[in-house]
Amino acid sequence: MFESSPGQRHVTEGDRYLYAQEAPRHNLVIIGTGTIGQEHMRVAAMLGRARVHGIFDTQAHSLDSAEENFKKFSTDTLVRYSDLHSACSDPEVDALMICTPNYTHFEVLKVAVASLKPIFLEKPMATDLQDAADIVAMSATYSSFIQIGLQYRYKAQYVEAFHEALDRRSLGEVKTISVSEHRPPFLDKVGQWNKFNRFSGGTLVEKCCHYFDLINMLAQARPSRVYASGGQAVNFLDFEKNGERSDIDDHAYVVIDYSNGVRASLTLNMFCPDFNEQIVIVGDKGKLVAEESFNFQQRAESTTTVEILKGELGVSKKMDVSYTRALEQSGHHGSTYYEHIAFVDQLEGKSVSCATAMQGMWSMIVASAAQQSMATGQALDIEAFIEANALSALLA
Repeated sequence: MFESSPGQRHVTEGDRYLYAQEAPRHNLVIIGTGTIGQEHMRVAAMLGRARVHGIFDTQAHSLDSAEENFKKFSTDTLVRYSDLHSACSDPEVDALMICTPNYTHFEVLKVAVASLKPIFLEKPMATDLQDAADIVAMSATYSSFIQIGLQYRYKAQYVEAFHEALDRRSLGEVKTISVSEHRPPFLDKVGQWNKFNRFSGGTLVEKCCHYFDLINMLAQARPSRVYASGGQAVNFLDFEKNGERSDIDDHAYVVIDYSNGVRASLTLNMFCPDFNEQIVIVGDKGKLVAEESFNFQQRAESTTTVEILKGELGVSKKMDVSYTRALEQSGHHGSTYYEHIAFVDQLEGKSVSCATAMQGMWSMIVASAAQQSMATGQALDIEAFIEANALSALLA
């Protein structure tokens, strides 16, 4: 990162050796230039392996904002497309990144796949299971690839947690998994779509698909039973848009049983003054606690730790884990940067570990079952839930 420091800016291109960087080899189009779309633009420019060639959004002010912000970290000129088809079919473009609101993902994807280009699709992949199932089927026969934006698996503390629990097997056989997030409410969005279940898919789909993806990966089995309790207690109780009252949940407890005997839980609270995220994994030989805290009120840097407790069974340790500060500040504490590395690696034909459409589908199944359980007050048998939603053949 020396090349970006003020004291090194006098070094010209001809004298760059340690600072030398290959020219971008791929052109991207960002479809949807809201908060997450602009994060992807910033991270792509930082990584430097793919260039943001153009942008498309239905909102002119979102395009204006994205273009203005892009000038702060890139001298590239952006193409502004007038319609979605033009954005997807431009022969100068190598790959597409879909960063539009949740409820538009499936319709945008149906246009994008006609291009036969590699596609990045933000999470959640859809707002209902039928659209998600169609995306899985589409992905299975697609001549290129579709990567789902479940980037929490690239957070530093979870990379280390997976390594310790699954690769090193430091905990022995994993038996229980507990995830919790305490955070402030959903931020404002254009049109405030994230305040309504029918546009977002519901809080457990919109927000917690990340965590269900992590839990599924750690459990290494199919979920068999889901029970959830939660609701809307504090946030947006008096919020209306176009005469419709917000119905988005702001807290939940979810319990998941897996076919191999692993049990998991999720605790979510979205009316807290700061951010705290934790995962506790317990096996028959130890316990792991991975935690991230971020006090944005004090504008303090986040702290991220992984602790392994072995007791009499071995060595215990506690580690501070992080990416470099520039990456931590680039978006989602550096995880988006490594998500981009996986995407570009796939563009170049390399084998990568990234979220597939099927993995996105399973995160949707747990989230959707939890939403239904929360609404009905009943625990759901997942096999019966899969059959009721006509997904048995797809998931056989």
